Formats: sequence, C-alpha cells, structure tokens
Amino acid sequence: MIPPKESGLSTATTSNTTSHSAGTQGDSSARTTRRKTSHLKDVPPTLELRESLRSRCAEVAKRIDRSVPLNKDQMEQIARRFLEEADLPEGYLGWMMVMISSEFWKESLAAVPPERRLFLLPHCLKHAEGCPAEYDQFGMNCKECGACSIADFRSIAEEMGYRVLVAEGSPVVLKIIIGGYVDAVVGVACLNVLEKAIDKVLLAGIPCMAVPLLSSDCRNTKVDESWVEQMIRTPYVAASQKTRSYVHLMRAASELFESDSLQKLAPRIRDQSPIGSHAVTAESIENLDTIAATEHIAYDFLARGGKHSRPFITLAAYDAMTGAECTGSEGSDAVKTLPVTVQRAAMSIETFHKASLVHDDIEDDDGFRYGQPAVHQRFGLPTAINVGDYLIGLGYRLLSRRDADDAISADARVDVLDALATAHTRLAEGQGAELLWRDSKNRQLSPLDALKVYALKTSPAFEAALFSGIRLAGDAEAYRKPIRDFCRNLGVAFQILNDIGDWNGDEDNKLSAGGDLFGGRPTILWALALDTLQGDERDLLMSVVESPEKYSNSERLTIATRLYHTAGVFETAMQLVDKHQARAEKIADELEPESLRRLMYFLVDTVLERPEVPTPTLISLSSIPVNTLPIV
Repeated sequence: MIPPKESGLSTATTSNTTSHSAGTQGDSSARTTRRKTSHLKDVPPTLELRESLRSRCAEVAKRIDRSVPLNKDQMEQIARRFLEEADLPEGYLGWMMVMISSEFWKESLAAVPPERRLFLLPHCLKHAEGCPAEYDQFGMNCKECGACSIADFRSIAEEMGYRVLVAEGSPVVLKIIIGGYVDAVVGVACLNVLEKAIDKVLLAGIPCMAVPLLSSDCRNTKVDESWVEQMIRTPYVAASQKTRSYVHLMRAASELFESDSLQKLAPRIRDQSPIGSHAVTAESIENLDTIAATEHIAYDFLARGGKHSRPFITLAAYDAMTGAECTGSEGSDAVKTLPVTVQRAAMSIETFHKASLVHDDIEDDDGFRYGQPAVHQRFGLPTAINVGDYLIGLGYRLLSRRDADDAISADARVDVLDALATAHTRLAEGQGAELLWRDSKNRQLSPLDALKVYALKTSPAFEAALFSGIRLAGDAEAYRKPIRDFCRNLGVAFQILNDIGDWNGDEDNKLSAGGDLFGGRPTILWALALDTLQGDERDLLMSVVESPEKYSNSERLTIATRLYHTAGVFETAMQLVDKHQARAEKIADELEPESLRRLMYFLVDTVLERPEVPTPTLISLSSIPVNTLPIV
C-alpha cells in the first residue's frame, strides 16, 4: 500500500484554497477547472492605480507560505480572489499574478548577491529605427548609444555587478542559470512572455522579480522606469534560503555531461582527447585511431545539447526519498554527496535517450539535432547506426560498474537494470509501430491506436527515470504501479503537446511546421481529423498526404491546417491533455513522502508546457487552383 497522504497541510493564505504544485499549499483534489488566461493581459491604465495595487500585492505576499514555490495555478487563484474583493476587472489577472510573484520572491532575491543576479531586458524597449546593436546566441549586444532606456538600466545594473542580457523568453535564462552563472533573475518583459516564464523558471525555485511592459506592442514599448530602477537596486541582505529549489539538482544533472564528470563516471577507453574541446567532423575523425573514432563521436554527442530532464528526474527522485536535502537551504552542498551509483544510473538513462535520438534521426531522415547536422548527416548512415549501438552499450556499462565503497545493494541494481531494459524494449515497440504505420499504404488511424503508440514511445523513459531514483533509495515495490500509471498519463499528455507544437516548427532543429503530418508519422491530430471529417473534406485531407505532388508545400500546410481547425482537432487534443494531466495529478495526490509528491507535481507543471495553437492562414481553400484539388 502507498502511505496515506498526511493530513493537516498548511495553507498559504485564506484565499489560497486549491493547489497542487507544492504539496503543502492546499488540497489538490479541490483544484478548479482549468481556464484560459492568455487573453487576460490588461495593464492598469494609471501609475497611481498600479502603485496602489502593487502595494496591496506586497501585503498579500507576506501571508503566503514561502517554504515551497508558488505555481501558476496558485498565483491565479490568489489574484482572482484579490480582483473579486477589490471589484476590479478580470483583465488585470496576468498583471496581478506578476506582481504577487515578484513580491513573493523579493526576500529570496535580496539574499542573492548582485554579482549572482541576471538582469533581463526585452528587445522591444529599443528604438527600432537605427538601432546599432548586434545579436549573438544569447541575445542582443546593446551599444550605449543613448537612444533608448536599455543603456540606462544596463549601466545601473552593471555598476552593481549584475550580468545583463537583452533577450526574450525563459529557455535562454534557464540555460544560463543551470550553467551555474547566476542564482536569481530580475527582468522586464511583456505579460505574454512573463506568463510563459512562470512555469519554467519560478517552479524550479529560482528567485525572480519582474516589471511588466505597459503594452505587448513589440516595437518601442514603454515601462514604469522608476519601478525598474527600484528592482535593480534591491539591496543585498544575507539570509539563508527559505524556499525549496530544484536548481541544484538541475545543475547536477547537467554537470554529469561535462568533460570532467564524464571522464570520472564513464572513463573513456580508447580516445583521451578532451571531450567537447573541438567540433567533431568527418575530417577530424580521420586523424584519430580508427578504433577510437566511434567512442569519440559517441562521447561528443553525449556531451552536446539536451535538457537532461531524465537524469534530473532520477537524481530528484532519489533525493525526494532520502530527505530532500538537495532542494533545501544546503542544496548546493548536498548534491555533491549524491552516491556515484545514482549519478551513473542518471547518466545511463540519458545515454539510452541519446542513442534513441541518433536512431530516430536516421529513421525519420531528420537533418538537424541540437542546432547542428544530425550524426548520420555528418558521418554517414552506417557510422551513425553504430554510434547509437555504442551508446546503448555505454548505458549498460554505467549500470554494471561498482566501486569499492558502493552501498547500493545488488538487488537494487538488478531492479534498476530490469526497469531500464523493460523501458528500452517498450520504446522500441512504440517506435516500431510508428515506422510500420508510416511505411504502410493504409493511412487509417483511430485515436485509441494513436494513444497506444504514445504510451509506448514516451512514457517508459519517464517511468524508468523515476523508478530508478526511488529504487536506489530503498524498497520501491509499493510505487511500481502508481509510477507506471503516472508516467503513462504524463507521457501521453507530453506527446500530444509535442504534436501540437510540431505545427509551430522548431528553429533549433530546422524543422518546419506540419513535419509530423508530411513525414508520415501517426499522430493523435491525424487520427482525430479522420474520425471527425466526412466526405469531400476527409478526401481532401487524405489527398494532401497521399498525393503531395498535386500541391506546393505552402498549399499542403494551408489545407491541412484549415481542415484540422474545421475538425476541431487542436481543441480536442488539448482536452485530452487536460484529462491525462488530471489523472496524473490524482495519482500524485496519494503518494508519500510529501517531497516525492512535490516532485511529481513539478514534473507535471514543467513537462506539460502548453504550446501556441496554430491559427489558419488567411489563404482560403478557394484560392488553391482547381486542378490541384482531388476529384471526388
């Protein structure tokens, strides 16, 4: 039996009645129905009103439990109650959430020295005409020309010791934080950007404060400049960490794949040149011993790119079952004591994942991975297949190694090995089902069959990562079924969101919108469309896939997008995401210890990132030449 959920959980405020992320902020079973908030981005019109509301938000924030981070749902509930009691428009909801969040984190941010803070500015504060700034991989290199307020803010921040970045969005911020360069963020952004940043940055327990732009206009916008200066000048007040944070575990997962850690945990046998010291190319490989070449390519690919979410899950699950010290006030020291066996297990899961990526890129003939040509594009198909096989062998080698002072039992090792082997075979079954469908002439697919493939393709890796961490910490028998059920629902929801995101493309990997459909991959969107469309519309959709020579690429995308909207597949798919997410949360509700439950809620909130739903183009189907449409 799973230990019963403890009673008497504290509440953050009298208005914070439902929540789940923290596990201590209320009863998740009372969570309200999900609502769309993307349209609620109005900014109070006068400085006087904004000042008054910010002051009242500070009072609200003082009554919130700071032991764990607030999530987006909690902030929404508090903000809604505030607006209702103040008889203010619902449109201010997004702005109020930013104010409450900033006040919640103000004390924690003050405890971070300025030289460990990042100051983030948006591109749109610049004057669009004649801006001399250039861009690099992290953002805009602002020149102090005096034409806009960016330089003024930047000067103040740099005098205090801040790192300053002019860029948009949370991915680059997380990359900088996980890299260990900073421990807190202050920023300026529009409400649309800030909403997307909440789940990714704040849920990890990273102290953040923000001043919203006064509009979402992306050119020459304005901001309350005195607020920005006050925020930058937040004085340093030495204090211990109060709010739990996953940052140290996220960094530990990323650091596993740095040169020194790789050499320590998985020392190379053949090639001893520094890992990642230079770009690996077909030409550079020719200078190596032929036997060492495979190892060198494999280690280089292992060290480059990726979010390292699976190794993070393993490390965090182990920590959750052994006292959760890595998320506490001494987390930076606690992660250094994680057993080597746990680190190797976490690394092995990423190694298996990287092997699957090499093989997936071959099977799908994808051109890019992590912003550079895929392995088979650089070294050829046979070498890439072999590199993927090598990474599989390396994964099992990591699991089999045992040091003299290793305290992990042999039974635990066997159970972890069995879990990873099971995940490996189930993933192969899911990929095999996808490939067989892709290469078949029959394009029929039911929504149920699509979801079965999803459950095999994505869920096993989450399950193996979570189970491994729990099992290495102790007996995990009581957790087997809930973990499998949780991960199945999480994985299915993740894959659905991934398919929706496919319609927005992927600049990093040079993927265009609609790649899954036109690449012949079975998706829930395709299955739902076939299940809903009738007659001529259904025949037209089939023709776009079965007779691509009849259309240009833009026509195919236009037709498919419009027919998908006609069938309502994006809305139905999002309803399926909500259903599977609710099931995952219900399973997490009943698990103990609280630190494990908190981790599972964190995974739900961060893994299931909602993409933008694509909108139909202005081109109507009637604009497609008649001779390209199928005869029905």
